[in-house]
Amino acid sequence: MIGAQRDIGVGFGVVIPASELSERVSRSGGPGGQRVNKVATRVSLGWNVVQSGVLTPDQRSRLLRRLGPRLTARGELVVHAQSEREQGRNRADARRRMAELVHAALTPERPRHATRPGRGAVERRLDWKRKRGQSKRARRPVRDDD
Repeated sequence: MIGAQRDIGVGFGVVIPASELSERVSRSGGPGGQRVNKVATRVSLGWNVVQSGVLTPDQRSRLLRRLGPRLTARGELVVHAQSEREQGRNRADARRRMAELVHAALTPERPRHATRPGRGAVERRLDWKRKRGQSKRARRPVRDDD
């Protein structure tokens, strides 16, 4: 396990300290040519949301709720980067993606305001229903009421 070098600024007053990040490197799939099986270029960056000391209780609960499926059983958010051929670029990519994920999860949800459909929309819907009913009535067998 290699220690991450710098803190990650996320926004909303949250900076993930380097001391809370864990970084692992491993062999990557994908491009690499002849050196693909001897150089560890895949970077896995982890941050334990549950044990982090930089989050307020509200921020922690929001992260746990929104990132729940992405967290490990111990509450760690792990981001893998392996699209580049160089470890440094994958490291930067993992850090950027970690910041984006946390920023998106911390963004407050916009309140939903109930609205009503406009008159034109209601008229279009009723017209469609009338036409649909007429086409279905036209398919019925003809009855003799004599």
